[in-house]
Amino acid sequence: MIRLILMQIVPLNAGNVLVIEDNEPAVKWLTLINRSLNKANYVPLRGYRSIGSPGGSLVFPKTSLRKASKALRTENKRKLKTCNCPIGLERKNSKEFCFRCPQSQTNENDISSEDDEDGPNGPSSANSIKYSLVASKQMVGIFLTVWVRKELVQYVSHLRTSCVGRGISGALATNHLASGEKEGDELRRNSDVIEILRNTQFPRICKTSNSRVPEKILDHDRVIWLGDLNYRIALSYSDTGKLLKEKAWDTLYNNDQLKIEREAGRVFKGWKEGKIQFAPTYKYSLNSDIYAGETVETKSKRRTPAWCDRILWRGSEIYQLSYERKESRFSDHRPVCATFWVSVGAMEDGSKRRWRG
Repeated sequence: MIRLILMQIVPLNAGNVLVIEDNEPAVKWLTLINRSLNKANYVPLRGYRSIGSPGGSLVFPKTSLRKASKALRTENKRKLKTCNCPIGLERKNSKEFCFRCPQSQTNENDISSEDDEDGPNGPSSANSIKYSLVASKQMVGIFLTVWVRKELVQYVSHLRTSCVGRGISGALATNHLASGEKEGDELRRNSDVIEILRNTQFPRICKTSNSRVPEKILDHDRVIWLGDLNYRIALSYSDTGKLLKEKAWDTLYNNDQLKIEREAGRVFKGWKEGKIQFAPTYKYSLNSDIYAGETVETKSKRRTPAWCDRILWRGSEIYQLSYERKESRFSDHRPVCATFWVSVGAMEDGSKRRWRG
């Protein structure tokens, strides 16, 4: 079981985009996700304490995202391999290239060296967790974390990250496409997708001479694309509102820009998306179940409800089991989630075996 969690942790306005990246919200979310995934087996990281009951709020010390990520990764004593090719050698100093960090740097995802001390909660912490953090990456306000069931960590290797900036000064994140609901804005979103596919380059970290580890997104056998894609519904505010009251999801979806652009072959050609049978996820008034357009007086600030938040996939032997929205009120979006059944290959004792899950 693998869980990918992508969230927007600060507003993507000019003030946040053009200043130094703030890691503090990411650290808080990392700890909260850990507590949620591991539930009864959750043990707070050293320095983080709960107030009141076990499910109470947390007090967060000031710490860097890198340190918090390392603490969570080293809870699991199984080593995450850089390379598990039969004749490959692990590289302890693999490099990573990222937006805002054009120089190479030590890969934060190489974890649990043999001389590691006990995890942040002592020697017993490895037995208390269900999910182990294997990767985390922040880009301005977008924060992605990848968690794997601890017994599967031994099969994860060649883990690499790559960031591509779009938007203001090339500073907005990969899966937050161009915003706006004016006619033609969908073409800017298409352009973002094309540039992301073109410019994403995963660093080569395998020493095996005949290795065919993919370096581009479309070189991979299976890909899941998730984020705030910002595609809107190509109907007027009033027409959309009427169809919303009728829960006419099929009619609304037939006018969805992403569906229209995909079917025309202008973007995400060959990708799939599950059937949408839930209400548009954007834009809500904060901490309410009311769309923002119902509470603003000026038309210029009104936003037509839309399915901005999407999950797509491509590749063989990958099937979507569920696609739904959740009712968290943390932002003006409702989150969406999907469950997939995927068949993958695992290297064990020098031979390749199939694993399904």
